[in-house]
Amino acid sequence: MSTARYLALIDLLRAQEFPAKRRRSDTGFSGPGYHTAELSAADELVDELGDEDAAQRLELREQCVAEYEALLAVFGGRWGEPQVFSLWSVLERSILGEEIPAPWDELSAGFELLHIWRADGRWVAVGLALENEGPSYELLAVVTEIDPP
Repeated sequence: MSTARYLALIDLLRAQEFPAKRRRSDTGFSGPGYHTAELSAADELVDELGDEDAAQRLELREQCVAEYEALLAVFGGRWGEPQVFSLWSVLERSILGEEIPAPWDELSAGFELLHIWRADGRWVAVGLALENEGPSYELLAVVTEIDPP
């Protein structure tokens, strides 16, 4: 998918109502007060890939990073500099038993930080999770009316 399609999808999610119950959607999950969209992902381990496939996966990962940076630039142009929201303390609080509201609880399990903007009464968040070694990555967008914890 291209950056233009990601932008169109995120704008569509910004305009949609939130469902009353958590459910799987075409793009990720939606629930009371939030929508998520998995924009791009690969989670296979390098060991499971042949050399040619690993090189291709790394190329796709680099493309994903470029698309992430493009989204940050576009949203920065729309809404100004993002807040960089670290999820480390959210994860720690969750582990210690604090109830963290969705979607922030799930996000803290997979992402170290998010770039977030407040736009039209909703939060728009973009996150990129990269495996330190290997080609795994996940690019995710979230639209929510639930304030970060």
